[in-house]
Amino acid sequence: MHTVKPLKLEFCGEWTTIEPGRPFGIGRESDLVIDDNPYLHRTFLTLDAAHDLWWLHNVGQLLSATVSDASGSVQAWLAPGARLPVVFQTMHVLFSAGSTTYDFTIHAEADVYTTSLTAGTSDAGTTIMPVSLTPTQRLLILALAERVLAQPTAGRATVPSSAEAAARLGWSMTTFNRKLDNVCEKLDKIGVHGLRGGRGRLATNRRARLVEYAVATRLVSIDDLPLLDANLEQSAG
Repeated sequence: MHTVKPLKLEFCGEWTTIEPGRPFGIGRESDLVIDDNPYLHRTFLTLDAAHDLWWLHNVGQLLSATVSDASGSVQAWLAPGARLPVVFQTMHVLFSAGSTTYDFTIHAEADVYTTSLTAGTSDAGTTIMPVSLTPTQRLLILALAERVLAQPTAGRATVPSSAEAAARLGWSMTTFNRKLDNVCEKLDKIGVHGLRGGRGRLATNRRARLVEYAVATRLVSIDDLPLLDANLEQSAG
């Protein structure tokens, strides 16, 4: 007899009820079909009830996922083979396959744990402890995350190339790559996984991972997007 209650999953504006009893698969060819993206595993993630909890399990071999609570103050990196208990009433899941970033939301009936977020903004930048961004670092992340943040409903969006993001900011490629290196190095030093690598190596994965982390932890939000146009206007002036 199962003591856990059904979950609800929201993806691209559609809701799915997940009942206990068997693993529920998420992937290219699974119970929830995310996309026909060939970079996506046939079954990438599963949700299953065990030990009076729901568990999110990465059953893929290559891809990882970023998981956060509703406030963005708790963030986890779900590598291949890892699993996490669903302990918050709302959990956001983001992952990338190729140049596309996907996200969906898991809704439970109640929290097992609760969290609170301490964040602040100032003219000097944005801080979500222990990460502090300079204004130009925040602009870089916004240029990469713009399509994910601007989509009307969570689901799927592409991460721009370095050239596209640099053009959006009015920066040279040299400036963009240097600032991308600096942001990734800063986050890597505080333990953010998936950003390490030599200059120019795994650039697409690094950009996508940066977007996942920034959106999951609310490092940037849709309210910040006007800064991109303001930056271009200032540069033109």
